[in-house]
Amino acid sequence: MQYSIQRTIEPDQLSAAWDSSLWRDAAVLSIDQFHAESTDHRPRTRAKLLYTPDALLVIFHVRDRYVKSVCTQFQDMVCNDSCVELFLQPKHNRGYFNFELNCGGTMLLYYIEDATRVGAAFAKYTKVSPDHAAMIEVASTMPKQVAVEIESPVDWSLALRIPFAMMEPYVGAIGEIGGQIWRGNLFKCGDQTRHPHWASWAPIGEELNFHQPNRFGRLEFDW
Repeated sequence: MQYSIQRTIEPDQLSAAWDSSLWRDAAVLSIDQFHAESTDHRPRTRAKLLYTPDALLVIFHVRDRYVKSVCTQFQDMVCNDSCVELFLQPKHNRGYFNFELNCGGTMLLYYIEDATRVGAAFAKYTKVSPDHAAMIEVASTMPKQVAVEIESPVDWSLALRIPFAMMEPYVGAIGEIGGQIWRGNLFKCGDQTRHPHWASWAPIGEELNFHQPNRFGRLEFDW
């Protein structure tokens, strides 16, 4: 899997409107590789990525049902809610970040260097500090909390602005971004919704495990 990230100018304000002027011309990727253990709820999920000299921008759009957003604190297990995820590996010989956000914008974020499972954790990982996570801007079309699951169809979008400087304490200097090739994957899940599902952009194989950096796709930053 391969996706080209176009360069854009720094927006005055991050928009979570899928068809806004910021996002209108960006290439679309589909998160449509559903794992076999998913229920028959297969929400249509798409994403767009852009970059500026200082940051990566991403927006997700989900045509969903059975939506909930219960987690409200940073580093809560948001994968149990209606959730989208972006995994990024900026350098091939270093670890990767798992940006996981429920539809209300609450985030879980680790830097993972060895994804081997050790109980409920990983062999080598660091929880990204609140100070570093505070550098990330999040915009969502949903309220922060949806305590009662919305059964009827609902479209929602969520956007992120991730400064490259936020990642550098973990992976080192990133440098000029144009022309770089990163690896990564994008996901949609809802582990503890009434209709659980697990979808990816790049296929993850038979194992229900998003944490497989060997299966990440190519993310190419245009000049």
